[in-house]
Amino acid sequence: MPQFFFDTSAFAKRYHLEDGSDRIASIFQQPDSTFQVSNLGILETQSAFAMKVRTGQITEAKAISLRARVLADVAAGIVELTTFEPMHFAMAGLLVSKYGFNRRMRTLDALQLAAALDLRAKGLLDVFVVADRILGEISVLEGLSTQNPEDSAVNDR
Repeated sequence: MPQFFFDTSAFAKRYHLEDGSDRIASIFQQPDSTFQVSNLGILETQSAFAMKVRTGQITEAKAISLRARVLADVAAGIVELTTFEPMHFAMAGLLVSKYGFNRRMRTLDALQLAAALDLRAKGLLDVFVVADRILGEISVLEGLSTQNPEDSAVNDR
């Protein structure tokens, strides 16, 4: 039973058609799989929809509709929520210290990666689905198997 965890850049592709949305759809069609996103990812996805309204890519009504679909998937249990714990913030701080001087290790990306690493340590993660190239590279350095929906390959440690 494959277990997937999505960062926001990949998760939003489930709801708004863009490069990589077809691969996200195929992931969600895999039988007997679990699909996880952080509570932060839900908030970031809503923010991404709002940005698409501001840039004229979608209407406000469409953003509201997309948000409702996200929340419906969570309510139906299609997508499971991972909640941040204090140790995730500590781990994110270590990740920023480890990678931030040489790579772009943004705060929220570090939190997403910390959650992914914790899920893997608990045996609850097979693939971290991440469309941010730099976050994906750092995730592989941390020993995670990643899949970028904008690429066709799975990157293993």
